[in-house]
Parts: sequence; structure tokens; C-alpha cells
Amino acid sequence: MTRTSNPRRRLLFAALGVLGLGSLLAWKTLPLGGAPVSTVPVTRHDIESSVTALGTLQPRRYVDVGAQASGQIRKLHVEAGDQVREGQLLVEIDPSTQQANLDAGRYSIENLKAQLAEQRAQYQLANQQHQRQRDLAASGATRQEDLQAAQAQLKVTKARIDMYQAQILQAQASLRSAEAELGYTRIYAPMSGTVVAVDAREGQTLNAQQQTPLILRIAKLSPMTVWAQVSEADIGKVKPGMSAYFTTLAGGKRRWASSVRQILPIPPQPLEQSSQGGGSPASATAGATGSKVVQYTVLLDVENPDGALMAEMTTQVFFVAGQASQVLSVPLAALDDTAEDGLRLAQVLGSDGKIEPRQVRTGLSDRLRVQILDGLREGERLVIGTPAASGS
Repeated sequence: MTRTSNPRRRLLFAALGVLGLGSLLAWKTLPLGGAPVSTVPVTRHDIESSVTALGTLQPRRYVDVGAQASGQIRKLHVEAGDQVREGQLLVEIDPSTQQANLDAGRYSIENLKAQLAEQRAQYQLANQQHQRQRDLAASGATRQEDLQAAQAQLKVTKARIDMYQAQILQAQASLRSAEAELGYTRIYAPMSGTVVAVDAREGQTLNAQQQTPLILRIAKLSPMTVWAQVSEADIGKVKPGMSAYFTTLAGGKRRWASSVRQILPIPPQPLEQSSQGGGSPASATAGATGSKVVQYTVLLDVENPDGALMAEMTTQVFFVAGQASQVLSVPLAALDDTAEDGLRLAQVLGSDGKIEPRQVRTGLSDRLRVQILDGLREGERLVIGTPAASGS
């Protein structure tokens, strides 16, 4: 019994010894305090530094078609979604009033011309009478008063001729205006494009005396413009000509590439507040700089050959500040800030299990990962969530 138990007892003691040695080695590799730590490796990734914003798609070129003539809409020749070409007839307005004004102008001119012809006949008669009085006066057969009266009558008839001629010119100008008014009753497309909105109906009466009534809108759906709203904190990073791309909810993973065409210098929100006229200037300023987020409008153009982009679509825009391919990088959470710009503090887990604080120089960041320019090697592991420790 004693012989058989001794080998078992020796095996048990050997196993306990190995277990104790492993525990001792594991204890020596743990950081101070023996608490478990989380680490991440230094690996290579593509880094893209960008500014993100939300935007809305609008046609780059569009025109609102209104009415310059008052009257009832007799016929609408297009509907929303129709393709139109420049010069195509879009709308007909009842021309009765304009035609009557045109006819009246023509009759007025005819009347003035008749009066002018009569006055020219009077002028010829006055000229003959004046010549007769001059001949009689030369022979002393008439009075000086009769000669003066003939001269005055000649001047009066000549002045009336000039007056009628001027009235005819004025009437002709009015006639051209009446012809234009009649022409306004037929509205043609000012450019080729797509009818994107129709705001009037057949039978509707338009009044163009106070303001131009809007009838429809024509737009070119390529190129389109993204109106992106960039926050005040990021607008300094966005520059004209900067590369950008955007996605839409309807486009799935599809990206549309573009570049910044223009940055509008005034944010729209303060303009809307000032136009309302409500509240004091101090309260408006407090609203814009306090609870309100100031945003600036950035414009990007993009071709739309397949018509996948539509007006009023919501877009997520990425303004690309810099790109780097397959560079050393670590998660931002693995680095701590330092007082010097471009330097961060990393907690590097050494092969001996000790934590070494090390300053590293960083580059581009995509808000999840940051590029490592100097201070770390590929494969090294960084501790996350552990305060700085000494190397001892």
C-alpha cells in the first residue's frame, strides 16, 4: 500500500509545483496592483480626415415661370414631371382684355391720323391766306393787323400739326405696350428642363398688377447642388476646391464625388431671425450664440446623368481634409492628450509585462483612429484605461 501511494504522491506534488511556478510568472507580468488590463495593437489602416455635415439636394439651374398679364388661365399645356424644350408653349391666359386694349390703341391712332390730316389741310389754307396778306401788304391794300392775324393763324396750325404728330408717337408706344401685353397671355418655356412644380390651375384668375404670380418651375436636374450645413466649429476646416463626397438614403452605399464650389459667408439662421423682427437685438444674439447652433452653407455641384439624385433629398456630406493609405494607427481611446500640439501620450505594454509611458507624434485622424508618425512600432500593444505608470 505504501509503495503504490508514493508515486501518486510525487506526481501530485510535481503538478502543484508547476501550477505554482505558472502563477508566479503570471503575477510578474501583470501591471502594478495585479489588475487585468485591456490592450490594442498598433496596426496599419487607411485613415481619412474629414468634416461631416448634412445637406439637401437642389437643382443647380432653375427658373420660376410667372405671369406678366392678368386674366384667367385658359389652358395649361404641361404637368409636373414633363420634359420641356426652350420656346415651348406652356400656358395660355384669356386674352380678351389685352386684345380689347390693343384694338382701342389702334383706333386711337387712326383717329389721331385723321385729325392730323385735317390739321395739315388747315395749315395749307392758313399758309395761302398768309401769302395773300403779304402780297396785299406789299401794295398797301391791307391792314397790318390782318397780316399779323394771318401769320398767327399759320403758326397755330403748324403747332397743332406738331401736337398731333407727338400724340401719334405716344399712341404708337402705347400700342406696342398693348401688343406686348397680348403676347404675355401666351407663356413659353425660357429654358429646356423638367417641370418640377405647378402652382396654378386651369380656370384660376391671375392678378399681375400687384406682384408676378408664380405658375410653375422648370429645372435642369443635372448638375445638382448640395446645400450642406457645416457647424461653426468645423467651417474653418472647409475650403473652396476641397474634395468631398456624399451619400443619400436612397442611394445605399453609393458615393457621389464632388468638390466645394462656394462657402456662403453669412449663416442663414441669423438672417431669418432678423427678418422676423421679434425680440430685442440682444435676445436675438443670445439665441444665435447660446442655444442655437450657428451653421454655414457650403455648396457642392455634382452631375446627375442617371437621374438618381432628386430635389430635396437629404445627404450626408464628407469634406476630405486628408487621406493616408495603410499607415500605422491606433484607436483614439488608446492615447492621452499632452500640452504640445501633435504629441500624444501612449501606455505601451512591454514584453516583460511592464507599462511604459511614451510620447508619440500623431498625424491624420478619422475620429476613431489616429495616424502614428513616430514613437510606436507595428505590433506593439497599448493599454487602454490605465493611468500613466513609471517604468519601475
